[in-house]
Amino acid sequence: MRLPLIAIAALAFLRIMCGLHFFLEGLNHLREPDWSSAGFRKAAVGPLADLYRSGLPQTGDWSGTLGARDGRPAAEVSKDWQRTVVAGWQKLLEARMKKVPLAADACTAAEKSLAAAREELADYAKSLEDDLTDYRLQVARLGVMERKPGAAEIPFEWERVNKKKKELGGQAAGWMKDAAAIGHKLTAEWDAQLPSDADRSRAGLAAEPTKLWRADRFVSWSLVTIGACLVLGVLAKFNAMGGVFFLVSVIASQPFWAIGAQPTYDQWVEVAALLVIAALPTGGWSGLDYFLSQWCPLSSCCGASKPPSGTPS
Repeated sequence: MRLPLIAIAALAFLRIMCGLHFFLEGLNHLREPDWSSAGFRKAAVGPLADLYRSGLPQTGDWSGTLGARDGRPAAEVSKDWQRTVVAGWQKLLEARMKKVPLAADACTAAEKSLAAAREELADYAKSLEDDLTDYRLQVARLGVMERKPGAAEIPFEWERVNKKKKELGGQAAGWMKDAAAIGHKLTAEWDAQLPSDADRSRAGLAAEPTKLWRADRFVSWSLVTIGACLVLGVLAKFNAMGGVFFLVSVIASQPFWAIGAQPTYDQWVEVAALLVIAALPTGGWSGLDYFLSQWCPLSSCCGASKPPSGTPS
């Protein structure tokens, strides 16, 4: 089947526009150093919401201590959480000292700053004693709500569970943010003890990127790559399906049947467009793929020896 010239032009335009959208979105993410998918993950609803939120960074091991449903007293679990936070600071200090070795007096000063931060965190956690006790009770209550028959099927019950999750998540995020602020203050004190800006820059490289940061960079570069390949028409079918899988992951975070889900009409339309690009045979609309397929030494195996459909007559 030979497509008319106007159909070829329309398909080429569709491919290029989809590619530009992906390319520019990925480029904008890479240009903004503070961009993060944390907001997207927090807003997730539906059956996969917990999976999306599991990738959010934590200060210390919150989910394994204060956020765990193990029935232990809040005071005991709070100390465990504090130990995980301080352990992270200690690990960071050791990594910084590998990057920039410290003199004996500077090392002593850094340890004193760490001890002061540990005491500040302990005082902060003590001030939250009653709140953390109530939080632990609410976490246990949430477990009971989730195990209740119909909790996932009855809209009213599901909404109650989701509301409680968001409430507890917001509380935990606020407390972890305050603890992280103590850590930022500690890092600033360590930086002040270094003699030069160059040393401070090298020490700053010791902080390991979070899993969320790595995932965000992977997604951003993937969007740029998919977009560029679609614009040029290089492996258009493969990259179109890559775009489909990405958009499906976005749609899955906001399933239309879930209460409070945000509209995903735009994503559905673009999924349909990319499926058209992936399903059509290679032709004059497909960019560089049309020409590369003619030069490919394995083209006879793919049946490319015949004029590809979609070429202008």
